Amino acid sequence: MVEVKIREGESLDEALKRFKREVEKEGILKLAREKMYYKSQSVLKKEKMAAIKRKLEIKRKKRELSKSKR
Repeated sequence: MVEVKIREGESLDEALKRFKREVEKEGILKLAREKMYYKSQSVLKKEKMAAIKRKLEIKRKKRELSKSKR
């Protein structure tokens, strides 16, 4: 759980910004959005495979780009 204590001389706005950064870093909002609606196992599997395909395609394009520069 994210906890932010207000430092001496720190405004509430600055502490709120630090809190938001910590929440973003921990991935709490992303997880909450993912769990907001039910997704079946087949949908999760398809999404995971699509993400893997995207990553592989990006790596392939980078490799081709580096070869063409030589």
